[in-house]
Amino acid sequence: MSAPIELTEGATLAPVEYDVARADLVAYAAASGDHNPIHQDEEIALAVGLPGVIAHGMYTMALVGRAVAGWTGGAEVLELGCKFTAPVVVPAEGAARVRVAGTVKSVEDGRATLALEVTCADAKVLGAPKAVVRA
Repeated sequence: MSAPIELTEGATLAPVEYDVARADLVAYAAASGDHNPIHQDEEIALAVGLPGVIAHGMYTMALVGRAVAGWTGGAEVLELGCKFTAPVVVPAEGAARVRVAGTVKSVEDGRATLALEVTCADAKVLGAPKAVVRA
């Protein structure tokens, strides 16, 4: 990732991409305690109507947090939120690629609001994702 950007209204946040493999989901489950089998077992994921094993929503949000930290040089995050709108389907071999991009929507009262776009395979996976950081 490049050097932190200056948090000025309208500034573009260079897209960052993360590969998500099944091993990442196993590690996240161990760290978070979320051992729901839809995140590791293909048969169970398919049985409940999912297109395959999916990444934890909060893991996807953690990737957003990582991108925000990189863009802002680790500025204090005051708010980070979204709606989970579509799953990140993680193949048995290889990885799913999550892309995080956006712009600085506003800067006022020492806070910068970042309007984000989070996609996987060209589909939006988070609805209305945003971050507010100390400017």
